[in-house]
Amino acid sequence: MLAEIAQLGRALGHLFGAQWDLLAAELGLARSAVSWLLLAGLVATAAGVALALTLMALLGLALAQWFGSWLWALTTLCVLQILLLAGAVWLFRRCMHWMTLPATRDEWSAMMRDTLHEARQGGAATAAPTREASSTAAPDAPLQPQDRGDRT
Repeated sequence: MLAEIAQLGRALGHLFGAQWDLLAAELGLARSAVSWLLLAGLVATAAGVALALTLMALLGLALAQWFGSWLWALTTLCVLQILLLAGAVWLFRRCMHWMTLPATRDEWSAMMRDTLHEARQGGAATAAPTREASSTAAPDAPLQPQDRGDRT
C-alpha cells in the first residue's frame, strides 16, 4: 500500500512538473509574442503610410492627366486632404462631447474607481482574489443609477 502511495506521489510530481514546464514555455512564448506583435504593428503602420503615399501620388498623376495641369491636381489633392482632416477633427470633437455627457462621465468615473479599488486590493492581497462583500451586481452587469451615485 505504501509503495503504491509513493508511486502515486511520484506520478503526481511528474505530472505537475510537466505542467509547470508547459506553463513556463507558454509564458516565454507569450512574452516573445508581445515583442513580435509590436514589431508587426510598426511594420504595418509603415506599410500603410507608404501605401497611402503611393496612392496619393497615383491620384495626383491621374488628376494631372485629367486637368492637364499639376497645379490644379495638387490643389485638388490639398482640398481633399483638408476635407478629410476636418472630418477627422469633427469626429474627434464629437466623441469628446459624448465623453462629457453626464451618464458617460458617471460610467467612466465608476469604471476608474473600480479599477483603482481592484488594483489596491490586488496589491494588498496577493494570495487569492476576493470579491467585495458589499457588491450585489454581477461583474459584467451594467451599473444601476444608485450604484453610479446618480440622484434620479
